[in-house]
Amino acid sequence: MDSPSILFVNRVFPPDKGATGRCVSDLAERMAAMGWRVTVVADGSGPSAAPPGVTVHRTGGGRPPQASGAPADARPAARGYLAAAARLIHRALRLPRHDVVVTMTDPPLLACAGPLIAARHGAAALHWSQDVFPALLPVLGVRLPDPLMRWVDRASAQALRRQDAVVAIGRCMAGRLAAAGVPAERITVLPNWPDPRIRPVPRAENPFRQELGLGDRFTVAYSGNMGLAHPMDAVLDAATLLARSDPAVAILLIGEGRRRAAVAEAVERRGLRNVRLLPLQPPDRLAESLSAADLHLATMDPRAEGLLVPSKVAGALAAGRPCLFLGPAGSEAATMLDGCGQRLAPDDAVGLAAAVRRYAGDPDLCAAQGARALFVASAWDAAAAARRFSTLADGLRRTKLRGVSALPGRSLPHA
Repeated sequence: MDSPSILFVNRVFPPDKGATGRCVSDLAERMAAMGWRVTVVADGSGPSAAPPGVTVHRTGGGRPPQASGAPADARPAARGYLAAAARLIHRALRLPRHDVVVTMTDPPLLACAGPLIAARHGAAALHWSQDVFPALLPVLGVRLPDPLMRWVDRASAQALRRQDAVVAIGRCMAGRLAAAGVPAERITVLPNWPDPRIRPVPRAENPFRQELGLGDRFTVAYSGNMGLAHPMDAVLDAATLLARSDPAVAILLIGEGRRRAAVAEAVERRGLRNVRLLPLQPPDRLAESLSAADLHLATMDPRAEGLLVPSKVAGALAAGRPCLFLGPAGSEAATMLDGCGQRLAPDDAVGLAAAVRRYAGDPDLCAAQGARALFVASAWDAAAAARRFSTLADGLRRTKLRGVSALPGRSLPHA
């Protein structure tokens, strides 16, 4: 009997930057080990870091624009995404048949092509929603004319309703998708997992801390995309307050994104000597860089609730560190912090500074919440996610063979 087959369609795949590509790679490797024939279609023409048993087809286009370095003008990026989507769809349509076709949200609105690609393959259509478009576009600074926005919104909702199943990465996102008309029985909640390379590195043995000369200073870190969906004003205001009251506290801002230039300018203008800006760290240094902090920060625009789930929180927990989340209470990120962090209002700079002081003055609190963080992270890893994803995909495959269009969804809550 032939092995079951699955096709992932996504703009990026390692060594490209981008969390969606890493998630596909993690699942692809583990599903191949389970006996699946796994194929990935990604944009670009360079080499791919394909795991054993995984076939990667590149579209032949130019190397895709990276999310971490999105241009200030969104129009070139929009044109680039549309061109990438066309290349991905064309390549996926030309491949041999697969049992399950998985589309993602990079580029935006790729879900609209999912049912078409699946029909060409005679396959089940599964959409893996990492973000919800087009609702997220205004948060990202992309303004479409009202008639076009309404048309795109309708087209997206219709495409989602035509999927055999939709995976949401949080319960908040599942609610958004249901509100868009996706039948609840077709929605599966399957949260993202931390990068498998992340692990706690003891303070005294951490080369990253040593290279930065942090010594015994209590260190707070924001590590990840500084994009438009992640406000930084409260972080900068809290850093200003801490520079006056607790100058020994070190603050690391690690990453890239469309807000980074403004953040760098604000740090310089305010003379924040307690803040250091660092570039995005390579994957093989993630464990060291995340473990260099005693406490982590994550932010999210309240308008993005249910439209995305920041991955920074999962990374911080996997490093065994507590995390402060400045974002809406309804986000999946907020629910992850029970016993291993705290949620604050997105604009609460005073509360953030006070929370940092509390953790800096209470090593036992940091240790207890760090241990809890590691327990939470270890309960939901790439292996567990792959098993659940495989079960869902196999159910869809078998249902498709029986000629039934819908599969009851499963809720897979974060541990």
